[in-house]
Amino acid sequence: MDSFKKMQGLVAPLDRSNVDTDQIIPKQFLKSIKRTGFGPNLFDEWRYLDHGEPGMDNSGRPLNPDFILNEERYRGASILLARDNFGCGSSREHAPWALLDYGFRVIIAPSFADIFFNNCFKNGILPIILDAATVDKLFADVAENPGYTLDVDLEKQTIVTPDGEAIAFEVDQFRKHCLVNGLDDIGLTLEHVEEIRAYESRRQNEAPWLFQSAENQ
Repeated sequence: MDSFKKMQGLVAPLDRSNVDTDQIIPKQFLKSIKRTGFGPNLFDEWRYLDHGEPGMDNSGRPLNPDFILNEERYRGASILLARDNFGCGSSREHAPWALLDYGFRVIIAPSFADIFFNNCFKNGILPIILDAATVDKLFADVAENPGYTLDVDLEKQTIVTPDGEAIAFEVDQFRKHCLVNGLDDIGLTLEHVEEIRAYESRRQNEAPWLFQSAENQ
């Protein structure tokens, strides 16, 4: 998993509450578990005018001109501004995979669904909870200012707007440690590889019969 310390990113506003994981990545795309390749189908039912299926050539599909991410001013956005209860619905990990593959590293919203919130941290995305009034102001600023960017510093836990306003945000310190150091669950385990090896060696001496193969029994 790539580490996250700080970044400057273009902001795309998704002004919808209760966006569920089936809207983020529809169920027909869940057959793969490769973690990559889902970006072209992010928000598939909103983004395109036809029905999408795995393996389709998305480059020739008709785009929905009314969907926000299809507007030229938001091309290349890496920060998604959202509303309440983002990521609700099923617990599919494909949702953060699709957001990350599209290019989003930060999602800002007043609230998130718990499982989706946890999955974001495990996959290199920083979900930031801000109060509704602050989110409202950010939506207004993004709408009024094409090319609106934010500077996000996870180590300092601040968001800095183009006019220099610093917005503080809270984050669990363990999750912060993992994201700053690029540690997913496997990475966390590998931090203790020497202790694991020492334990296995000790157990092999204490109970050698546990390590005998079926052929030797």
